[in-house]
Amino acid sequence: MNFAFRLLLTFNATSLLVIIYLVQNGCALDQFFPQYAYLATMPNYVSYLSYILVPILLTGLSILLSSGLGKDPFKQGDVISIEHANNSFLPSYLGYFFVALSIGSWEALIFVYGVLFVFTFLSQALYFNPLFLLYGFEFYNIKTKRGAAIFLISRHKYKTPDEIDIPEANRINNYTFIERS
Repeated sequence: MNFAFRLLLTFNATSLLVIIYLVQNGCALDQFFPQYAYLATMPNYVSYLSYILVPILLTGLSILLSSGLGKDPFKQGDVISIEHANNSFLPSYLGYFFVALSIGSWEALIFVYGVLFVFTFLSQALYFNPLFLLYGFEFYNIKTKRGAAIFLISRHKYKTPDEIDIPEANRINNYTFIERS
């Protein structure tokens, strides 16, 4: 379950590169499904909305599936520092946008996406996905009193370490947790 879940998270986090490429190159759904003639009559923005809906819905699915992951508590007093991390990953995603805009062919897209996917999956340090923001999640870098540096995905708006009292956080990996409640 954990392997498949991490694959899904990696796809969700990297799929925006492909969507930007498709939009930039004007690739509409009728190009992929020519057997459905009615698709050619739809405006391109319908295709683009369809593309973005896929990772949005899969991100929702990953949130639901996270309940099947291992659980760990974060008791009050366990956390000694907290830092809001929403903005620290923006440069990475802007990088995806610029890379996607500069890709000139399908072959290059497949190669670049494959490399990006593999490195994102293998790094396993963080699973930052900006689409979690649409579901009301925030991102935090926390440090525990035992010295562990943890990436926490949560709907709560934490400001100080004393506020963190989590009976069950789902463990994505040893460094990344999601608090679903």
